[in-house]
Amino acid sequence: MNISSTQDAVIKREEQYGSHNYHPLPVVLKKGEGVHVWDLDGKRYYDFLSAYSAVNQGHCHPKIIAALVEQAQTLTLTSRAFHNDLLGEYAKFITEFFGFDRLLPMNTGVEGGETAIKLARRWGYDVKGITPGKARVVFAKGNFWGRTIAAISTSDDSSSTGGFGPLCPGFNNVPYDDSEALKAELEGPGGEDICAFFVEPIQGEAGVVVPSDGYLRRVKDLCEKHKILLICDEVQTGLARCGTMLASDHDGVKPDLLVLGKALSGGVLPVSAVLGSHEVMVVFRPGEHGSTYGGNPLACKVATAALEVLMDEGMVENSKIRGEQLRAGLNKLAAKPGSPISLVRGRGLLNAIVIGGNGGNYSEEGVAWQLCERMAGNGLLAKPTHGNIIRFAPPLIITASQIDECVSIIERSIDSL
Repeated sequence: MNISSTQDAVIKREEQYGSHNYHPLPVVLKKGEGVHVWDLDGKRYYDFLSAYSAVNQGHCHPKIIAALVEQAQTLTLTSRAFHNDLLGEYAKFITEFFGFDRLLPMNTGVEGGETAIKLARRWGYDVKGITPGKARVVFAKGNFWGRTIAAISTSDDSSSTGGFGPLCPGFNNVPYDDSEALKAELEGPGGEDICAFFVEPIQGEAGVVVPSDGYLRRVKDLCEKHKILLICDEVQTGLARCGTMLASDHDGVKPDLLVLGKALSGGVLPVSAVLGSHEVMVVFRPGEHGSTYGGNPLACKVATAALEVLMDEGMVENSKIRGEQLRAGLNKLAAKPGSPISLVRGRGLLNAIVIGGNGGNYSEEGVAWQLCERMAGNGLLAKPTHGNIIRFAPPLIITASQIDECVSIIERSIDSL
């Protein structure tokens, strides 16, 4: 991929002084607005990653930016050593918005996941009566919720776990979209020690893996039968991304614990949240969990604005309709003779194409990488995952004509391979 000397110098500076824990496409961005971003040379692109679904509302949404600026000039941080005037107001707003009793505010998605696991373990001991030190959380194979030691301890991806042991105990995996496998785990030896099942309604980083209809409903029924908590990780799938406010809404399921992040701030600062029932959320006592920045007034103001934007601007419905349009266009491309696309999948505006049939790793530069470079050259940014899968997740404000233009860009890029 050809880039200017200006961009090349910036990339080399980052590579010289930064840790090499990412493998970005060679483009340097300096501005974002709506569905577009611009590089250092002024070239405009459609953003089809949306910072891994953190900018659902579009880049630099004016209402969210206004809330950020106003609060930044008033009070940004007090820590939880003192009360601030916005946390209670925000907690009331977000719990009523999603229909839960209580909020525990954090910053990043992985912090939200860690919080949910701690809550589940403590609930398992205090409420379910699990023998101290024995509580287990079950995960789905292919899960991804971060790269902390606890998060990779739940992973079956060797690129995440290799060289970082010893890993944390107390986690087990069952196949995704297989409620019978979960049932066998719950009813097998040691099943009485399971306190929770932690699952993504759609597996994002695994390549937008969409389960069969009714999977979450079957899982929820099993959790209720065996008195374990259902934890839904909606950090990437939630907040209108999948054509419903929460991806779990597709199966009409309300989890016991809900983890939110990414677009909860509209992409302007890290904000995450764990929502749950009174019974579960009150198991923590002062000093047992927290975060210096969690629940800060700046985050409270921004998150409230971000949620209001989703509702006021009809992004749930737009995600659903534009997602159907995008998949229809991609399926037409997949049906063309000689197309490298072997599969199109997704829901709402969280979608992916599979290139060929074999998987890969994060640093592989195969056909999918080449296609992403060609798309960038034609004005659309996307990024491969697992070598041969390309995720397409534009901001939820994208229009019908813009979807058509983007499908044309993808087609031209494929034809140029």
